[in-house]
Amino acid sequence: MKKFALLALLLTVFTIAGRAQESRQDVSISGSGMLEPYVNSSTDVKVAAKRGLGGLISYRFQLTPRGAVEANYAFTQNSLHYVAPTYNYQVNARTQEVSVAYVFSFNFRNWNPFVEAGGGGLFWGNIRNLATTTLDVKSQTTIGAVYGGGIAYEISPSFDIRAEYRGFVTKVPDFGYSPLATNRYYNINNPVVGVAYHF
Repeated sequence: MKKFALLALLLTVFTIAGRAQESRQDVSISGSGMLEPYVNSSTDVKVAAKRGLGGLISYRFQLTPRGAVEANYAFTQNSLHYVAPTYNYQVNARTQEVSVAYVFSFNFRNWNPFVEAGGGGLFWGNIRNLATTTLDVKSQTTIGAVYGGGIAYEISPSFDIRAEYRGFVTKVPDFGYSPLATNRYYNINNPVVGVAYHF
């Protein structure tokens, strides 16, 4: 929650600072999904994950008519299932993303397709409840690359609707417990739909 409060404070400061300027900034709020692929590693550990649901808050600042920088905060909850010859564990996880990206847009009347690329971190927090079947796991941070593309439809000068695909390439988490290590990287699929406010 502290990270979320800090992000909200930064967005507020940027909003106040940008009041005197033309509409070069926007904030978007979106619903998101987290679809992690099945991983079969060289360490005999197999990892599968349930679909996760969450939210994404993004702030964009236009550097040029087509180029912008974007800061993102996302929150998702799901479960990861680790299977090896000697164990069968499930970890209920609360995942937070903090990332930055460069966004390049194309303008076609009210339609604005865009692509983005950048980097960031995922904070994997384990939830201690009945869904987590081992007490040896801890919270973990992984670093990776974010990329994607989508389209925004302008419904008024102040608002648009956005739909995009985001991908996050990072190391498969082991939650600080070496028997869960896969030594593999994977691509997390992150479809997003939301609304943006321009100011």
